[in-house]
Amino acid sequence: MFTGIIQSIGKVEKLQQEGSNLHITIDSPLSTELKIDQSVAHNGVCLTVVEIEEHGYTVTAIDETLQITNLSTLTEGALVNLELAMKNEMRLDGHLVQGHVDQTAVCKQIEQKDGSWEFIFEFDQYPKFLLVNKGSVCIDGVSLTVVNAVQNRFSVAIIPYTFEHTIFKNYKIGSVVNIEFDIIGKYVQRHMEHYKNSLQ
Repeated sequence: MFTGIIQSIGKVEKLQQEGSNLHITIDSPLSTELKIDQSVAHNGVCLTVVEIEEHGYTVTAIDETLQITNLSTLTEGALVNLELAMKNEMRLDGHLVQGHVDQTAVCKQIEQKDGSWEFIFEFDQYPKFLLVNKGSVCIDGVSLTVVNAVQNRFSVAIIPYTFEHTIFKNYKIGSVVNIEFDIIGKYVQRHMEHYKNSLQ
């Protein structure tokens, strides 16, 4: 479980394909805190540490993960948002994030405001009721509040600290990002679907 508060930015040092799996080696100051089998969120994707080196570590993404996230687009030298799994005694400064990405979205518009930025994203299918104004969404591992949700588009506001300390500063029009919808919203939607079907 994660909170969506990014702790560090890592750099992809090496990518190695093995069958349908992709081994990703990350250079990160967080490496000294890691152990084999620990979970780390990479752009919001929960992956297990399988190897640790002096200045980096390696995780493996399976084909299913590569199919529904932006990890398949990574190149050597790319930057990724990183977050260690939360501890029980930690404050929940963001929201409950599982590290299970639902789908990707595309950045459609970036507007610089007076002291902040507004990013507009669009995704293929609109999961009804999963995005609500002032609700939570996780973008590439960053816990954010939805400013405006209409059909298959939504916007978020980014403060200067988040802009500088995450990979948001590298986004351009057309950038593909991972999104994880709020877990509470997903459970409510599932419950309502079952309730609706029971009435038929």
